[in-house]
Amino acid sequence: SRQQVREIAQLKLKDLNAYDVEAAMKMIEGTARSLGIEVLA
Repeated sequence: SRQQVREIAQLKLKDLNAYDVEAAMKMIEGTARSLGIEVLA
């Protein structure tokens, strides 16, 4: 879910090349999709 993605983004924010949590969330969602994981709203 988006809440789980947000939690992951907050944990990984310092490791990702992103300026804010929303950008990190988009990166994580894209990675999840490429791995075959469906992200629900």
